[in-house]
Amino acid sequence: MNRRISFDIKTLIPSLSAALALILHLSIPNSRKYLQKPLPYFTTALIITIFVTLALAVVSLFNDRLRKKYSYKSWFIGASILFLNLLNLATIKIMLLQSIYFPSPDRILKVFVDDWQFMLKCLGYSIRLLSTGYVIGAVAGITTGILVGWSKKWSYWINPLIKIIGPIPPTAWVPIALVSFPTTFASSVFLISLAVWFPTTVLTSSGISNVQNSYFEVSSTLGANTVQKIFKVALPAAMPSIFIGIFNGTSASFITLMTAEMLGVKFGIGWYINWQREMLSYANVYAGLIIIAITFSLIITLMFRIRDWVLSWQKGVIKW
Repeated sequence: MNRRISFDIKTLIPSLSAALALILHLSIPNSRKYLQKPLPYFTTALIITIFVTLALAVVSLFNDRLRKKYSYKSWFIGASILFLNLLNLATIKIMLLQSIYFPSPDRILKVFVDDWQFMLKCLGYSIRLLSTGYVIGAVAGITTGILVGWSKKWSYWINPLIKIIGPIPPTAWVPIALVSFPTTFASSVFLISLAVWFPTTVLTSSGISNVQNSYFEVSSTLGANTVQKIFKVALPAAMPSIFIGIFNGTSASFITLMTAEMLGVKFGIGWYINWQREMLSYANVYAGLIIIAITFSLIITLMFRIRDWVLSWQKGVIKW
Protein backbone atom coordinates (compact mmCIF):
# COMPACT_ATOMS: atom_id res chain seq x y z
CA MET A 1 0.00 0.00 0.00
CA ASN A 2 1.50 3.33 -1.11
CA ARG A 3 1.39 6.18 1.39
CA ARG A 4 0.38 9.53 -0.13
CA ILE A 5 2.92 12.33 0.41
CA SER A 6 1.59 15.83 0.99
CA PHE A 7 3.70 18.96 1.36
CA ASP A 8 2.83 22.32 2.91
CA ILE A 9 5.31 25.14 2.36
CA LYS A 10 4.41 26.68 5.74
CA THR A 11 6.11 23.77 7.53
CA LEU A 12 9.47 25.23 6.44
CA ILE A 13 8.88 28.64 8.03
CA PRO A 14 10.42 27.74 11.44
CA SER A 15 13.51 26.23 9.77
CA LEU A 16 13.99 29.25 7.53
CA SER A 17 13.58 31.62 10.47
CA ALA A 18 16.18 29.68 12.50
CA ALA A 19 18.55 29.54 9.52
CA LEU A 20 18.27 33.31 9.02
CA ALA A 21 18.98 33.88 12.72
CA LEU A 22 22.04 31.60 12.53
CA ILE A 23 23.42 33.35 9.44
CA LEU A 24 23.02 36.80 10.98
CA HIS A 25 24.47 35.65 14.30
CA LEU A 26 27.59 34.20 12.66
CA SER A 27 28.12 36.87 10.00
CA ILE A 28 27.61 40.02 12.07
CA PRO A 29 30.42 40.65 14.57
CA ASN A 30 29.71 41.55 18.16
CA SER A 31 29.70 45.21 19.09
CA ARG A 32 32.98 46.64 20.31
CA LYS A 33 31.14 47.85 23.38
CA TYR A 34 30.24 44.28 24.25
CA LEU A 35 33.16 43.21 26.46
CA GLN A 36 31.88 39.87 27.75
CA LYS A 37 33.26 36.55 26.57
CA PRO A 38 31.45 35.10 23.51
CA LEU A 39 29.37 32.00 24.24
CA PRO A 40 28.32 29.14 21.92
CA TYR A 41 24.87 28.44 23.40
CA PHE A 42 22.75 30.51 21.00
CA THR A 43 24.53 29.04 18.00
CA THR A 44 24.03 25.52 19.33
CA ALA A 45 20.37 26.19 20.09
CA LEU A 46 19.76 27.50 16.56
CA ILE A 47 21.46 24.49 14.95
CA ILE A 48 19.38 22.10 17.07
CA THR A 49 16.25 24.09 16.18
CA ILE A 50 17.00 23.82 12.46
CA PHE A 51 17.44 20.05 12.65
CA VAL A 52 14.35 19.53 14.82
CA THR A 53 12.09 21.72 12.68
CA LEU A 54 13.35 20.11 9.47
CA ALA A 55 12.70 16.68 10.97
CA LEU A 56 9.15 17.72 11.84
CA ALA A 57 8.66 19.04 8.30
CA VAL A 58 9.85 15.74 6.82
CA VAL A 59 7.67 13.63 9.13
CA SER A 60 4.69 15.84 8.36
CA LEU A 61 4.96 14.75 4.72
CA PHE A 62 3.58 11.37 5.76
CA ASN A 63 1.34 12.42 8.66
CA ASP A 64 -1.71 14.52 7.84
CA ARG A 65 -2.53 15.29 11.47
CA LEU A 66 1.01 16.48 12.26
CA ARG A 67 1.19 18.49 9.03
CA LYS A 68 -2.03 20.39 9.76
CA LYS A 69 -1.05 21.08 13.36
CA TYR A 70 2.56 22.02 12.58
CA SER A 71 1.51 24.16 9.63
CA TYR A 72 -0.96 26.02 11.84
CA LYS A 73 1.71 26.68 14.49
CA SER A 74 4.51 27.44 12.02
CA TRP A 75 3.97 31.19 11.83
CA PHE A 76 4.02 31.53 15.60
CA ILE A 77 7.15 29.38 15.93
CA GLY A 78 8.88 31.33 13.17
CA ALA A 79 7.91 34.66 14.76
CA SER A 80 9.23 33.49 18.14
CA ILE A 81 12.59 32.60 16.59
CA LEU A 82 12.59 35.96 14.80
CA PHE A 83 12.02 37.71 18.13
CA LEU A 84 15.05 35.93 19.63
CA ASN A 85 17.03 36.91 16.55
CA LEU A 86 16.10 40.59 16.99
CA LEU A 87 16.89 40.40 20.70
CA ASN A 88 20.30 38.95 19.89
CA LEU A 89 20.97 41.73 17.39
CA ALA A 90 19.81 44.43 19.82
CA THR A 91 22.01 43.15 22.64
CA ILE A 92 25.39 41.88 21.54
CA LYS A 93 25.51 43.01 17.91
CA ILE A 94 24.54 46.69 17.97
CA MET A 95 24.02 47.23 21.73
CA LEU A 96 20.70 49.04 21.55
CA LEU A 97 19.80 47.64 24.97
CA GLN A 98 21.83 47.78 28.17
CA SER A 99 23.38 44.36 28.61
CA ILE A 100 23.10 44.44 32.41
CA TYR A 101 19.29 44.64 32.27
CA PHE A 102 18.69 42.95 28.90
CA PRO A 103 21.12 40.04 28.60
CA SER A 104 21.65 38.29 25.28
CA PRO A 105 20.07 34.88 24.57
CA ASP A 106 23.54 33.36 25.05
CA ARG A 107 23.68 34.59 28.66
CA ILE A 108 20.20 33.32 29.44
CA LEU A 109 20.93 29.90 27.94
CA LYS A 110 24.15 29.76 29.97
CA VAL A 111 22.07 30.04 33.15
CA PHE A 112 20.11 26.92 32.20
CA VAL A 113 23.33 25.03 31.51
CA ASP A 114 25.16 26.09 34.68
CA ASP A 115 22.35 26.47 37.20
CA TRP A 116 19.71 23.94 36.13
CA GLN A 117 20.01 21.73 39.22
CA PHE A 118 19.44 24.57 41.67
CA MET A 119 16.62 26.00 39.57
CA LEU A 120 14.99 22.57 39.45
CA LYS A 121 15.21 22.43 43.25
CA CYS A 122 13.56 25.85 43.51
CA LEU A 123 10.85 24.75 41.08
CA GLY A 124 10.17 21.68 43.23
CA TYR A 125 9.68 23.88 46.30
CA SER A 126 7.33 26.15 44.37
CA ILE A 127 5.23 23.25 43.08
CA ARG A 128 5.00 21.77 46.58
CA LEU A 129 3.84 25.09 48.02
CA LEU A 130 1.44 25.78 45.15
CA SER A 131 -0.12 22.30 45.15
CA THR A 132 -0.60 22.31 48.95
CA GLY A 133 -2.33 25.70 49.01
CA TYR A 134 -4.25 25.03 45.82
CA VAL A 135 -5.76 21.73 46.96
CA ILE A 136 -6.78 23.18 50.32
CA GLY A 137 -8.30 26.27 48.68
CA ALA A 138 -10.14 24.29 45.98
CA VAL A 139 -11.61 21.78 48.44
CA ALA A 140 -12.62 24.56 50.84
CA GLY A 141 -14.07 26.62 47.98
CA ILE A 142 -16.15 23.78 46.56
CA THR A 143 -17.37 22.83 50.03
CA THR A 144 -18.33 26.40 50.90
CA GLY A 145 -19.92 26.89 47.49
CA ILE A 146 -22.08 23.80 47.95
CA LEU A 147 -23.25 24.99 51.36
CA VAL A 148 -24.07 28.49 50.13
CA GLY A 149 -25.68 27.39 46.88
CA TRP A 150 -27.73 24.59 48.39
CA SER A 151 -28.79 25.77 51.84
CA LYS A 152 -30.38 29.11 52.64
CA LYS A 153 -29.41 28.70 56.29
CA TRP A 154 -25.72 28.29 55.46
CA SER A 155 -25.98 31.10 52.91
CA TYR A 156 -27.36 33.42 55.61
CA TRP A 157 -24.20 33.02 57.71
CA ILE A 158 -21.50 32.46 55.09
CA ASN A 159 -22.52 34.77 52.26
CA PRO A 160 -21.82 38.00 54.22
CA LEU A 161 -18.34 36.70 55.08
CA ILE A 162 -17.70 35.95 51.41
CA LYS A 163 -18.72 39.47 50.44
CA ILE A 164 -16.49 41.00 53.12
CA ILE A 165 -13.40 38.79 53.00
CA GLY A 166 -13.46 37.65 49.38
CA PRO A 167 -12.80 40.96 47.57
CA ILE A 168 -9.72 41.68 49.70
CA PRO A 169 -6.61 40.72 47.66
CA PRO A 170 -4.81 37.73 49.23
CA THR A 171 -1.54 39.67 49.26
CA ALA A 172 -3.14 42.23 51.59
CA TRP A 173 -3.27 39.52 54.24
CA VAL A 174 0.53 39.08 54.23
CA PRO A 175 1.21 41.02 57.49
CA ILE A 176 -1.48 39.09 59.35
CA ALA A 177 -0.48 35.73 57.87
CA LEU A 178 3.19 36.16 58.83
CA VAL A 179 2.33 36.70 62.51
CA SER A 180 -0.54 34.18 62.67
CA PHE A 181 1.29 31.09 61.45
CA PRO A 182 4.43 29.46 62.90
CA THR A 183 6.30 29.22 59.58
CA THR A 184 6.46 31.19 56.35
CA PHE A 185 5.48 28.02 54.49
CA ALA A 186 2.24 27.74 56.46
CA SER A 187 1.44 31.42 55.98
CA SER A 188 2.11 31.11 52.24
CA VAL A 189 -0.18 28.08 52.03
CA PHE A 190 -2.89 30.14 53.71
CA LEU A 191 -2.50 33.00 51.22
CA ILE A 192 -2.62 30.68 48.20
CA SER A 193 -5.63 28.83 49.63
CA LEU A 194 -7.40 32.13 50.14
CA ALA A 195 -6.69 33.15 46.55
CA VAL A 196 -8.25 29.93 45.25
CA TRP A 197 -11.09 29.78 47.77
CA PHE A 198 -12.95 32.97 46.85
CA PRO A 199 -13.57 32.51 43.08
CA THR A 200 -14.19 28.77 43.54
CA THR A 201 -16.77 29.47 46.25
CA VAL A 202 -18.60 32.16 44.30
CA LEU A 203 -18.87 30.25 41.04
CA THR A 204 -19.65 26.92 42.70
CA SER A 205 -22.52 28.47 44.64
CA SER A 206 -23.69 30.29 41.52
CA GLY A 207 -23.60 27.10 39.46
CA ILE A 208 -25.55 25.09 42.03
CA SER A 209 -28.18 27.77 42.62
CA ASN A 210 -28.79 28.04 38.85
CA VAL A 211 -29.45 24.32 38.32
CA GLN A 212 -32.94 23.86 36.91
CA ASN A 213 -35.54 22.76 39.44
CA SER A 214 -36.84 20.16 37.01
CA TYR A 215 -33.65 18.14 37.55
CA PHE A 216 -34.35 17.92 41.27
CA GLU A 217 -38.01 17.12 40.69
CA VAL A 218 -37.08 14.21 38.47
CA SER A 219 -34.50 12.96 40.99
CA SER A 220 -37.09 13.19 43.79
CA THR A 221 -39.48 11.14 41.69
CA LEU A 222 -36.77 8.50 41.34
CA GLY A 223 -36.31 8.42 45.12
CA ALA A 224 -33.08 10.43 45.49
CA ASN A 225 -32.24 11.78 48.94
CA THR A 226 -30.54 15.11 49.71
CA VAL A 227 -26.98 13.78 49.45
CA GLN A 228 -27.72 12.12 46.12
CA LYS A 229 -29.32 15.30 44.80
CA ILE A 230 -26.18 17.25 45.70
CA PHE A 231 -23.57 14.84 44.37
CA LYS A 232 -25.52 13.20 41.54
CA VAL A 233 -27.48 16.20 40.23
CA ALA A 234 -26.30 19.58 41.51
CA LEU A 235 -22.52 19.10 41.31
CA PRO A 236 -22.43 17.55 37.80
CA ALA A 237 -24.75 20.26 36.47
CA ALA A 238 -22.66 23.00 38.11
CA MET A 239 -19.31 21.61 36.90
CA PRO A 240 -18.86 24.19 34.09
CA SER A 241 -19.17 27.03 36.62
CA ILE A 242 -16.96 25.19 39.12
CA PHE A 243 -14.18 24.84 36.56
CA ILE A 244 -14.41 28.55 35.70
CA GLY A 245 -13.96 29.33 39.39
CA ILE A 246 -11.04 26.92 39.65
CA PHE A 247 -9.35 28.49 36.61
CA ASN A 248 -9.82 31.98 38.05
CA GLY A 249 -8.38 30.72 41.32
CA THR A 250 -5.42 29.25 39.45
CA SER A 251 -4.40 32.62 38.04
CA ALA A 252 -4.76 34.25 41.46
CA SER A 253 -2.76 31.44 43.09
CA PHE A 254 0.15 31.99 40.68
CA ILE A 255 0.33 35.67 41.57
CA THR A 256 0.04 34.94 45.27
CA LEU A 257 2.72 32.24 45.05
CA MET A 258 5.25 34.64 43.56
CA THR A 259 4.44 37.29 46.16
CA ALA A 260 4.67 34.83 49.04
CA GLU A 261 8.03 33.49 47.90
CA MET A 262 9.48 36.93 47.48
CA LEU A 263 8.48 37.81 51.03
CA GLY A 264 10.11 34.98 52.95
CA VAL A 265 9.76 31.46 51.56
CA LYS A 266 13.12 30.07 50.49
CA PHE A 267 14.12 27.91 47.53
CA GLY A 268 11.17 28.79 45.34
CA ILE A 269 11.28 30.24 41.84
CA GLY A 270 9.89 33.55 43.09
CA TRP A 271 12.55 33.62 45.81
CA TYR A 272 15.19 32.77 43.18
CA ILE A 273 14.13 35.64 40.92
CA ASN A 274 14.10 38.13 43.78
CA TRP A 275 17.51 36.93 44.99
CA GLN A 276 19.07 37.24 41.52
CA ARG A 277 17.47 40.65 41.00
CA GLU A 278 19.12 41.95 44.16
CA MET A 279 22.48 40.76 42.79
CA LEU A 280 21.73 42.38 39.38
CA SER A 281 21.97 38.94 37.71
CA TYR A 282 19.26 39.65 35.19
CA ALA A 283 20.13 36.68 33.00
CA ASN A 284 19.11 34.48 35.92
CA VAL A 285 15.98 36.58 36.42
CA TYR A 286 14.87 36.00 32.82
CA ALA A 287 15.71 32.30 33.09
CA GLY A 288 13.48 32.09 36.17
CA LEU A 289 10.68 33.90 34.34
CA ILE A 290 10.96 31.43 31.45
CA ILE A 291 10.66 28.51 33.87
CA ILE A 292 7.59 30.10 35.45
CA ALA A 293 5.98 30.66 32.05
CA ILE A 294 6.61 27.09 30.90
CA THR A 295 5.56 25.50 34.20
CA PHE A 296 2.36 27.49 34.60
CA SER A 297 1.50 26.94 30.94
CA LEU A 298 1.83 23.18 31.43
CA ILE A 299 -0.32 23.33 34.57
CA ILE A 300 -3.05 25.27 32.75
CA THR A 301 -2.89 22.84 29.80
CA LEU A 302 -3.22 19.87 32.17
CA MET A 303 -6.21 21.49 33.87
CA PHE A 304 -7.91 22.07 30.52
CA ARG A 305 -7.36 18.41 29.65
CA ILE A 306 -8.96 17.41 32.94
CA ARG A 307 -11.83 19.81 32.26
CA ASP A 308 -12.36 18.32 28.80
CA TRP A 309 -12.38 14.81 30.25
CA VAL A 310 -14.81 15.62 33.08
CA LEU A 311 -17.10 17.65 30.81
CA SER A 312 -16.87 15.33 27.81
CA TRP A 313 -20.69 15.18 27.81
CA GLN A 314 -20.75 18.83 26.70
CA LYS A 315 -19.05 18.15 23.39
CA GLY A 316 -21.50 18.81 20.60
CA VAL A 317 -23.80 20.65 23.00
CA ILE A 318 -21.69 23.66 24.05
CA LYS A 319 -18.97 25.20 21.88
CA TRP A 320 -15.87 25.97 24.00
